[in-house]
Amino acid sequence: MRGRLITIEGLDGAGKTTLSGGLVDARRARGVGVVPLREPGGVELAERLRAIVKDPALRIGARAEALIYAAARAQLVEEELRPRLGSGAWVLLDRFVDSSLAYQGAARGLGMAEVAELNRFATGGLRADRTLYLRIDPTLGRRRQGGRGDGADRLEREDAGFFEAIARAYDELAAQEPERIAAIDASGPPEAVLLDALDALADLLP
Repeated sequence: MRGRLITIEGLDGAGKTTLSGGLVDARRARGVGVVPLREPGGVELAERLRAIVKDPALRIGARAEALIYAAARAQLVEEELRPRLGSGAWVLLDRFVDSSLAYQGAARGLGMAEVAELNRFATGGLRADRTLYLRIDPTLGRRRQGGRGDGADRLEREDAGFFEAIARAYDELAAQEPERIAAIDASGPPEAVLLDALDALADLLP
């Protein structure tokens, strides 16, 4: 039986990493093994591309940025996602295609439809079984990150309007695909977010 691909989306500061750890522990306690991975990354090529695309010393155009993320994603799908899903494993992925739709498609102005088509090619049409969208006000997300001044990566240095555009795009995606995307209020304590996430995944359990 094919495994399940669960993705976590949202702005930086929404608590994606914290939720991922909580879900892994909760699923294992219930006898369901979960493989946690992140984007971009998870395999050697994707990790190298991650270092490039986040480097604040580099100037990377919007189209090049979208292509780098798609290339990293394509390699992750080929090396990790399809083999693991084919073996019946559950994979929990921190970011996937929706990130590119929101960041490059909307905030960079490339067009969500155009970026979606690029990523259909990159992933071979692979889609998440369920996406947990951690919804948070961009200002609160930035505050949780502690400002991230000189230590911020290339994307984290963008202005407030950039992140507001991303938040609007995520909301639009959630409204378009309510059967796949579960919007979760990420402003509360991690324990409450975890419970909401487990409820959103309950129907996928054997």
